[in-house]
Amino acid sequence: MDLKNYNNRDVSEDYIFIKGSDEPITWSEKFLQVVDRTLSGELFVGLWIVLREMIRFNIHTVKYPLEKLPISPRYRALHEIKRLTESGNQRCIGCGLCEKICISNCIQIDTKYGNKGRKVVKGYTINLGRCIYCGYCAEVCPELAITHGQDYENVSEQRAHYTSMGELVTPMDIFKAGRQREFEGFGAVSPNADDNIKKTPLAY
Repeated sequence: MDLKNYNNRDVSEDYIFIKGSDEPITWSEKFLQVVDRTLSGELFVGLWIVLREMIRFNIHTVKYPLEKLPISPRYRALHEIKRLTESGNQRCIGCGLCEKICISNCIQIDTKYGNKGRKVVKGYTINLGRCIYCGYCAEVCPELAITHGQDYENVSEQRAHYTSMGELVTPMDIFKAGRQREFEGFGAVSPNADDNIKKTPLAY
């Protein structure tokens, strides 16, 4: 096969030419083509499908924000700081592990020593503008204090949007109502955690 045959598109013997409609030249031919395409059956079929879906009562979309899709328990949304089940105090002990492991450097903790000589959290802020929601802070927390919640609606007019401790801690009314949701993702307490607790030996 010569090189010129590569440029020839009808080399194959099975090549079939399809006769198309001639392009309109005059204004009358163009007008008749527009009328023919406008009054074709496909247009009315499409309009009927749209009208049929509009008058149907079964809606395929979700009525947001009144209705929301279910979210996986391991979904990493806005942070939450849990409270202790017994006393209702915040679980954070100010160890600073979440601040150290944060790869985006968005967590800042300020601690001090309280009246009983124990470390208490003075300030706790998260820059949600820099947070990448990796979940490392929730995984490394020894008290399961900071977790990711289900609230993903986070809107701010500022690029550096800080969230303080008061906004992260579970509200008392939700806690007293027993609606504090525990983290069910990686690093959460297993159902048989109480059975695996070993007694501390008294003799050292």
